[in-house]
Amino acid sequence: MVFNIDEYKAGQQLEWVIKNAQERLSIKDFRFTMDSLIVSMPFFGAELFLKKTKLGYAGQWKKAGSKGDVLMPIEINKAPYRYRYPASTKKINLSGRWRAYFVNAEGKQSDAIAELKQTGNALTGSILTTTGDYRFLEGVANGDSLVMSTFDGTHAFYFSAKISKDGALVDGIFASGATSIETWSATRDANIELDETDVLMRVKEPAQQLNFRFPDLDGKMISIGDERFKGKVVVVQIMGSWCPNCMDETAFLSKYYNENKSLGFEVIGLAYEYSTDFEKGRTSLMRFKNKFNVQYPMLITGVTSNDPLRTEKTLPQMTPIKAFPSMIIVGKDGQVKKTHAGYSGPATGVHHEKFKHEFDELIRMLVK
Repeated sequence: MVFNIDEYKAGQQLEWVIKNAQERLSIKDFRFTMDSLIVSMPFFGAELFLKKTKLGYAGQWKKAGSKGDVLMPIEINKAPYRYRYPASTKKINLSGRWRAYFVNAEGKQSDAIAELKQTGNALTGSILTTTGDYRFLEGVANGDSLVMSTFDGTHAFYFSAKISKDGALVDGIFASGATSIETWSATRDANIELDETDVLMRVKEPAQQLNFRFPDLDGKMISIGDERFKGKVVVVQIMGSWCPNCMDETAFLSKYYNENKSLGFEVIGLAYEYSTDFEKGRTSLMRFKNKFNVQYPMLITGVTSNDPLRTEKTLPQMTPIKAFPSMIIVGKDGQVKKTHAGYSGPATGVHHEKFKHEFDELIRMLVK
């Protein structure tokens, strides 16, 4: 797969900017040795270990995984384009909403929404699932095929498909990371909506109240039963510093909280990291806190995101966590009022705006 980087130099200061559609991710943390360049990504604990080549750089991309670090080869070469297709006499515009079907290696099918925008042969958009979205995709389309990709430091996604004679997307390939490959197809459907029922958390007994206590990033123990939260609406954010959709949600929640906390509500972030090591989790979460000016407490649960008993160990009043991020909204009486799975980030356009509007309406209704 391919992604784009712009390189800027001002004296001794080097900056790279990763470009995916309208998103820009700035990188300024570089370490130089005699013949190597180590690039620390701003989030997710990912790094690039590179050596200079005639065309640019080559080396390895290291990212954290739920079972340990993953290494993959990477090349960075000078080029004025992302993807280039030969010209086609067949004219078709893929802009619009699509009902997509993905099939994994075990043959399990899942539905998704593809929101695409084509200008000339430039193609951008995103793909939404019940647990989130694939963020900012960018690529090209000609008369009979398309290709899109994105890279954010922890995720590398590649999508390709053929365009059939009747305008459907067929023979699609979705590659993720080092080994994951799924097939996909799509047909136009302006009215498609996704059913989140299977991924939503629920309180086991309606009268049960959440009861948890974990350390914040300074090691101070914080409980939802603390005086700060009593008699207030509380948004419990279930997240992890390894999760790009969690990053997008944190950006939204932090801004919303900082602008509207006078309404009388609180937010608590519950982090499920790849490691149970407190300092590793703290280091990663501090990047989120500093980048997005997070003023609400972010608590480290000490339970990994892939622990099969993660919910029982941290939120035993709830049915299993099936999506990162997820959200539990607690009313002033301490009762769970609503849950939400996944996050439709800014790359999803109207879906993102719809979520923000509905979230604001709900908070304002509950604080009355």
